[in-house]
Amino acid sequence: MIEREQLPMDVVFVGAGPANLAAALHLKKQIKLHNENVDKGLAHGKKIDDLEIAIVEKGAAVGAHILSGAVMDPKGIKELMPDFIEQGCPVDAQVTADAAWYLTTKGKIKAPITPPPLVNKGKYIISLSRMCEWLAEKCEAEGINIFPEFPASELLYDENDHVIGIRTGDKGIDKDGKMKGNFEPGVDLLAKVTVLGEGSRGSLTKQLTERLGLNKGKEPQVFSLGVKELWEVPAGNFDEGLVVHTLGFPSDTQTYGGGWIYGMKNNVISIGYVTGLDYVDPNIDPHAEFQKFKTHPEIAKILEGGKMLKYGAKTINAGGWNTMPQLYADGVLIVGDSAAFLNGQRIKGIHTAIKSGMLAAETIVHAFAHDDFSANSLKHFESWVNDSWLYDELYPVRNFHGAFQKGRWSALINTGLQFLTGGRAWGFIDKEDHVAGHERMQTLEDYGDKNKDRYEKVKFDGTLTFNKPTDVFHAAVAHDEDQPAHLHVMDTEICATRCAEEFGNPCQRFCPAAVYEMEENPKSGRKELKINFSNCVHCKTCDIADPYQIINWVTPEGGGGPNYKGM
Repeated sequence: MIEREQLPMDVVFVGAGPANLAAALHLKKQIKLHNENVDKGLAHGKKIDDLEIAIVEKGAAVGAHILSGAVMDPKGIKELMPDFIEQGCPVDAQVTADAAWYLTTKGKIKAPITPPPLVNKGKYIISLSRMCEWLAEKCEAEGINIFPEFPASELLYDENDHVIGIRTGDKGIDKDGKMKGNFEPGVDLLAKVTVLGEGSRGSLTKQLTERLGLNKGKEPQVFSLGVKELWEVPAGNFDEGLVVHTLGFPSDTQTYGGGWIYGMKNNVISIGYVTGLDYVDPNIDPHAEFQKFKTHPEIAKILEGGKMLKYGAKTINAGGWNTMPQLYADGVLIVGDSAAFLNGQRIKGIHTAIKSGMLAAETIVHAFAHDDFSANSLKHFESWVNDSWLYDELYPVRNFHGAFQKGRWSALINTGLQFLTGGRAWGFIDKEDHVAGHERMQTLEDYGDKNKDRYEKVKFDGTLTFNKPTDVFHAAVAHDEDQPAHLHVMDTEICATRCAEEFGNPCQRFCPAAVYEMEENPKSGRKELKINFSNCVHCKTCDIADPYQIINWVTPEGGGGPNYKGM
């Protein structure tokens, strides 16, 4: 039996993303405000002593695992910190112009009027990684404890399934599961309230939702994968402050997909492509979709003479309002992308993540003021979300992504009607049901030969287009290879037999980091699964897209993974 140190805290935040950093900072401010209001007779409940607050982060540093496009709507950060610019928020550029392009095979059709959801003029192009670093500095200045390299490996419960904290992962375990000389057991951080802000497909959020049935009566969550590179391009190739979004090439009409190009300072651009992980073609490779996107004449012209600097990939919880799990349970709240707070129509989630964190903080103040950390107290979070501008923004776009599961052309008409009717599908249906992505993937036999050569003309030349290992190098991925694989495949026999026959082992394609490989085994005379876990960029695609749902992504040893600093 391993003896573990127990650290009593008051509040533990899992994940140092924008939702939790904003929540922790707002919590400190709200405690002071609450206590002042109690003294004035303006607030109910008792005064709150200074709380012990911890933020645990699996990355080597805050921001190391943070990736987004990103154009930020300042609405959330302005509420948290009205003078955020004066306080040094690291915005890169202010958006000066927008464009929406429909890409044909060789050309483009520029929308004469940018669709209202894609109008970004006046908003800010940022590195979300840098912004989280900055928010972390603000938190530490307020006495908030931040623990990088501390992956939360499991939730702790009492006998009544009340969440009472988290356990961090053990360090110093070899690949065979044995303790090495530098073994350090994980620590139990005990808390009255635990807040899960792990981003898309959070591992603890997944555990909690399944254990407590928090998705009962909800639509299945659906995801997309964003694949991104930073490029330095010659002066004049792309304007600073220009934001372009694209539709069309290279996606087929049954696949949700689109590209972006954002002009940053010093001739650097953020360029990427989003592919819905609810595609039907088992041959789709989201990384290859992005590389193919760059071969389009209009895109290649922008990148000509430039140099790729960095790479990353991250999933996006795209289902929206109708796919949100219950946001609370005894002792726990779920915020940000873990809870599907992204606005899929606007492709924005930073401002909504920040606001969800702020409302979580206000809920925590209420709980401490009344010494009640039960679901009955924490359910105020969901009520306050419903009463906030989060509802006003997210509820009208509740059917946006679901519409695209019926194909691009009908979706464009449908989403136009949604825009006019407050979100009703086809103008009168209140709910456009989502189908979980892994259930939509067709077998090779059912899909047939359609698009089987979709990447035949994509040559990875190392200048414009890159293979997965090259891109992984540019993500600065590092894992200690002498540790247990953090990608648990529950039945590898399925990989070698059923999956090979039915789907052609799509894990080799949907993973953007070349983690999964079917390798010839001379003893068995067949191809069997090899997991190159040290390549993993922590995007969670495999956990989401596997058609058999037998891949379970868990946290590796603390500090491992990509380094998205500046991304």
